[in-house]
Order: sequence, then structure tokens, then C-alpha cells
Amino acid sequence: MFRYGLLLILAFLLLTFRCELSLAQGVAIPGGVCKPVSQRTQDVGCWILADDQVGQLMKPEVFWHLDSYSTRVAAQADKGPRSTVIEALGKVWLMTIEDEKWRPAHGTRVAEIGPLPTITRENYSAQYMEAIFTPGMTAPAHLHSGPEAWYTIAGETCLETSDGRIQVGRRGGPPVIVPNGLSMHLTATGTEQRRALVLILHQSSMPPTTLVHDWTPKGLCKSKN
Repeated sequence: MFRYGLLLILAFLLLTFRCELSLAQGVAIPGGVCKPVSQRTQDVGCWILADDQVGQLMKPEVFWHLDSYSTRVAAQADKGPRSTVIEALGKVWLMTIEDEKWRPAHGTRVAEIGPLPTITRENYSAQYMEAIFTPGMTAPAHLHSGPEAWYTIAGETCLETSDGRIQVGRRGGPPVIVPNGLSMHLTATGTEQRRALVLILHQSSMPPTTLVHDWTPKGLCKSKN
């Protein structure tokens, strides 16, 4: 029993050393694809909390409204036809897809992110996720059937897209918004754990996320460090 415990400790120390060495050398650590929250076995990762229909959008641009509440019951009372109540990162949230000036009756306004470009008269769904990445973790190259955006609560994330640009998401910084059709590669940069709320406003008739194999990122996020 003592030898078995000692082997477990040695294995843990070796794994920790390898992770720290990878970070020190700037080697990417795959973070994998987002999974349903029902499959969650750990804090770190990307977890799908909801994927709700918002219906037909009649304007070419909408906004993502984030409001926090003290209880789920209070958030449910303000829920509209294009709203979703989720619990993530220690808070209760009312997430809403609406025009820029929309406001709920109660709650605490945290952010409104947009404009998000959409196709007029197309039916959309809102997939909401909680993302917790340690520095150095990456998401595989992929694209979405609609705009993606995220709200950063902690840490830093660099996103390289197939149009040759990068965007960096930080707490208090400008929102990251990626239009439909661009391939992207995400890396958790900086020194602090990345904690973010993520929206994929996707066409309801299409998968929200598709892995891509015909585009190779140039490593622009790595070169910025």
C-alpha cells in the first residue's frame, strides 16, 4: 500500500513538472472541444450550459445582454422570449439577445456586447458556455454558423482568425466578436486562469461548431507574447 501511494505521488509530480515545462517553453496544451455540462468532471474546460432557440431575427444586428441576479427565481421573473437563465462562475445570469437599448425590469447590468452581425429573417439559437482555461491551453481550429462573442471575467485569451488578425480578450477590455464563417484558433495567454462566458449565436438549422482541417493558424498569438 505504501509503495502504491508513493508511485501515485511520483506520477503526479511528473505530470505537474511536464505541464510547467510546457508552459515555460510556450508549448500549447490542447483544451479540447466544448462538452455538455452534464459530462463535467472537473472545473477546467469548456462546458455547454444551454442551447436555446431565440427565433427569427428581423434585423441585421443584435446585442448580447448580460445581467446578474441574486437568485434564479428573480432572474426567471425577468426572463423574456429571447432570454436564458444560467448559473455560471459563481453567479446567476440572465442572458438575452435583443436590440441595443433593451433592459430587464430588475437585475444588475454587467455588459451588453455587440453589434453581432446576423442574417435577416434567419432562425437563430443561443449556445451559452462557461470556459475555464489555464494559461497555455488551446481550442482546436474551428468555425461557427453564426457570430461568437465572449465576456472575460478573469485572465486573457488570444484568438487568431483566418483573415490574418488576432483579438485579445481581457477583463475590462473590448469584447471579442467573431462573425460567421471565419476559422479561428484560441489560446489562453497571460499568467492568470482564463474565466469567461461565451456565446455562439448560431443558425438553428446548422451545427453551432464545426472543426476545420483546411486552415493552419500562423501562430500569431504565440508571437505576441
